[in-house]
Amino acid sequence: MAHSLPTLNPPKTLNRNLKSINQPIFFLSQTSLPSKITKFKKYPSITMSSQHQNLVPHVALTNNDQHKEEVMTFIKNSISNCLSETHLHLTVPQLNSKIRGKVRDIYDGGDYLVMVTTDRQSAFDRILASIPFKGQVLNETSLWWFNKTQHITPNAVVSVPDRNVTIAKKCLVFPVEFVVRGYVTGSTDTSLWTVYNKGVRNYCGNHLPDGLVKNQKLTENILTPTTKAADHDVPVTPDEIVRRGLMTQADYDEVSRKAMSLFEFGQRVALDHGLILVDTKYEFGKGPDGQIYLIDEVHTPDSSRYWIAHSYQECFQNGLEPENIDKEFLRLWFKDHCNPYEDEVLPDAPEELVSELAWRYIFLFETITNSRFEMPGTKEPVNDRISRNVSQALSSLQQ
Repeated sequence: MAHSLPTLNPPKTLNRNLKSINQPIFFLSQTSLPSKITKFKKYPSITMSSQHQNLVPHVALTNNDQHKEEVMTFIKNSISNCLSETHLHLTVPQLNSKIRGKVRDIYDGGDYLVMVTTDRQSAFDRILASIPFKGQVLNETSLWWFNKTQHITPNAVVSVPDRNVTIAKKCLVFPVEFVVRGYVTGSTDTSLWTVYNKGVRNYCGNHLPDGLVKNQKLTENILTPTTKAADHDVPVTPDEIVRRGLMTQADYDEVSRKAMSLFEFGQRVALDHGLILVDTKYEFGKGPDGQIYLIDEVHTPDSSRYWIAHSYQECFQNGLEPENIDKEFLRLWFKDHCNPYEDEVLPDAPEELVSELAWRYIFLFETITNSRFEMPGTKEPVNDRISRNVSQALSSLQQ
């Protein structure tokens, strides 16, 4: 399958003072972040490569850009030092139990949840690899989008004391993921193209016409909610959600409106940056005050699919996969080399794929936020740094 990656002129450095992220940053989800974080200049356009190249197996195009070369060198030197596991409950006195998710390690901090975004890479409901700096990218990308979407919905964020950590309000999480889609695509069992290609024409309450082809734009965005069963996603209709008592009708109506509004806003912002927000998933919960909050992550390359807008139409017309800035090419590599759903042992992802994915995640962050990704220092072990920052933040919150 043919793939290509754009040659990019990386955004110019913006004086965003990200060094301050090592200090506790406190904000209520109803209020705005400090102006030094929220003010951004106009986003640069993306310059496309004039050459397309087959990726076998799905490896990056050569890029002579100095910035990418510098970042890739840092990435390759960090592959053996990823943040794959944390044990803060053993090093931070204020923390109690730990829950290990696919990507996040979640700790009970009394009135708060401490969520550490690791470098673990998941797909097909399994851990596939560890990607350098992925946790930092996801955490900082989410923070940017949480701030930008507060006019649509409040979020549960209370503090971001570390590059990889978010402290959030405790919420009663709705057992439904709100997946919004704008295109017929995907390779997992619950992806729209997978089920459509099998003949499904009514999916999660949405009627799909005959004749659609892979990667085609839908006439309108659709909501395809899923719920969890035995650690995998199960599509569900709105009527089933209410009938099974997963949510009340009023809560479902409110959350579905928020999800569709978030996605439409995200699509507009992404297009302003030369990107297409293809699909994404949202999670919501209800706080002790009865208010519904956006939780977990928002519009990250883990929870979302992004394509390069400039080349989409050409790729689509020629039957090629769109140029992407997400983990789809890694999914495709595993599907080409094993059965990721059934094989007990999976092959190791090639180092060049791991490095390429790390670069794409960083590129997405820089494109969306119009700022350079700040590489973490290496003098202090990452687990020591996180423990120190979380301990300080919790002490300040408890005063």
